[in-house]
Amino acid sequence: MKKIFFIFAIAVSILSISCSKELNQIPISQGTTLTFYQSPSDFIQGINAAYSSLRGYPDRLLNLSEIRSDNIYGVSDLGVRDWDPVNSFQKAMTGNLYVEEAWNADFNGVFRANTVIEQIKKNGSLINSATLQTRLDAEAHFLRAFFYFDLVKYFGKVPVIDHTIIASEAITIPRSSVADVYKLIIADLQTAITNLPASYTGVDVGRATKYAAEGLLAQVYMARSGPTYGVEGPGLGLSEWNLALPLLQDIISSGLFVFTPVYSDIFSYSKQNPATNKEAIFDVMYLQGVSGTASTYGATFCWDLCPNMYFKSVGDAKSNGSLEAIPVSNDLISKYAATDVRKAFTIHTASYNNAGSTETRPFFQKYIDFSKVTVILSRFDWGINFIAIRYTDILLLKAECVLNGAPGSLATDVDAVVNQVRTRGVAGVAPLVGVTLAQLYDERRKEFADEGSRWFDLQRSGNLVTTMNSWMAIDDAVRKQMNPVVPGYIVYPVPQSQLDAAPGLYTQNTGY
Repeated sequence: MKKIFFIFAIAVSILSISCSKELNQIPISQGTTLTFYQSPSDFIQGINAAYSSLRGYPDRLLNLSEIRSDNIYGVSDLGVRDWDPVNSFQKAMTGNLYVEEAWNADFNGVFRANTVIEQIKKNGSLINSATLQTRLDAEAHFLRAFFYFDLVKYFGKVPVIDHTIIASEAITIPRSSVADVYKLIIADLQTAITNLPASYTGVDVGRATKYAAEGLLAQVYMARSGPTYGVEGPGLGLSEWNLALPLLQDIISSGLFVFTPVYSDIFSYSKQNPATNKEAIFDVMYLQGVSGTASTYGATFCWDLCPNMYFKSVGDAKSNGSLEAIPVSNDLISKYAATDVRKAFTIHTASYNNAGSTETRPFFQKYIDFSKVTVILSRFDWGINFIAIRYTDILLLKAECVLNGAPGSLATDVDAVVNQVRTRGVAGVAPLVGVTLAQLYDERRKEFADEGSRWFDLQRSGNLVTTMNSWMAIDDAVRKQMNPVVPGYIVYPVPQSQLDAAPGLYTQNTGY
């Protein structure tokens, strides 16, 4: 699968995929697409180009979920940074770089997946293998669902585009209801589950599997189960925990995935292949040092929340990081036991030199292997994958379903699982009995810190507004830089570029 990132560059150049940030960008159905798909390898390159749209997905999670949540107190010191409006709940953020990127990157992924689906319908006989044809089509449906689920979590209502379009058509398609967006997502994932293989071998390891699709569909049902907060966001209040449960159980029963006993092994640079990292159900994969040059296939998410001054303090002039410290919140720090290995691995707490002064504020370091900062070729050259669907998450999501009324044993499916996760973090900790939803979310917060799940966990819990405002009253008590959280802030605004491209087509989300 890592070879995908070599191939995709060829596919992108052939398909002439636009990087424009405008709603009326020329879609990938134009240009040479009509003549490109002539052989099986052409279709493989097309689906690889769709996978490549996942490249910024981890960065997006950190910038729009982690920074938005109570895990980060990211009020900047040296001017207004791109993350300030996200962290501080500012109304005037329709032109924010991170918000623009989320909309554009996900829709580019949708357009690429649509092209593959459409071309398979038109020219699929050229693949010369019914099995490969079915699999590629299922991969495209999985990816389209993945991108749309990302969109609905961030923006709520978005345009539903299930075919390739031209510019004049793009500016006539309104936002669809959240329910209608979910209809496409669910149908796509059901197609993927039916037609994707359970596993791969060789260079195909890392592609979407049946179990990746099941894990994603379970998350969809659970997101829909969350409350609406009175806004058109990802929660529909449908209580579909019983629909998510069998999907999660099928992943667990497959025997293909393992609860890794050593926490740091999950994120080890030497254990990146999903064939060996049994926590990984679906990875976003990266390559380091392609052909001995500064790679454009490496990861950048690992240093998003790691300050540039830290790298300079250890004599590394190539890595770079965030423009200044984006500190981990005091509240999150306080949740960890002193001996919790997850705290030591995830959060850098030692002081360091910051432009001549001593910096003591902690930052996230989960994805940084400090032994590699002198050997990487550039800040775009980190060779670590991002686990988008993790086995521990599957276990804890099942426990959450049971606590919300889905069939299951509180002792086996909830207490035992939560205690398994806790003892991997803190050896010998006293077991919990009668685990509550609040305790489950508390454990999830520590387990998945710096993985971008916290904001969405809060959405689903129903306590997002009260939790964030209670936290803010303490962590922001001195500086008072943050605005109170209101239900409208469950989702982000529609980017201004989209509103300007077709005036009157979209209505802005409430509160912006």
